[in-house]
Amino acid sequence: MPQVIKTKIEINASTEKVWNVLTDFDLYPEWNPFVRKIKGDLSEGSCLQVFLEAPEGKAMVFNPTVVKIEPGRQLVWLDRVLFPGLFDGEHYFVINPLTGGRVTFCHCEIFSGLLSKLILKLIGQSTEAGFHAMNKALKQRAEEEK
Repeated sequence: MPQVIKTKIEINASTEKVWNVLTDFDLYPEWNPFVRKIKGDLSEGSCLQVFLEAPEGKAMVFNPTVVKIEPGRQLVWLDRVLFPGLFDGEHYFVINPLTGGRVTFCHCEIFSGLLSKLILKLIGQSTEAGFHAMNKALKQRAEEEK
């Protein structure tokens, strides 16, 4: 059964502004406390190199494949450990427009596979804390750059 970490935050900025901050990977080291760096081409089917730093300081690097891009709306990537079905993570960034030039930013990941429950017991809390930290930093960055 899939395990889900889902977070969201309201941002007082346009979908375009939030999208531009989210997808400007070169500037991540300036503002993003969780996803410290991303290398690679932002196109469906491309492989990214993602550098994470969990709130307790543990660093990780993984190489997900971009599976969906809807500019201004969503970015989805999929990462698998060793082989499909062992530990898979489908990571979503979704921007939902609200009235008044605001958005809701949803940041979630669906974990599945034989080891998902066990691994999430080990990293679930720090991963969720990292999502919240990134959300807050994205909000601040998008709102200050109006």
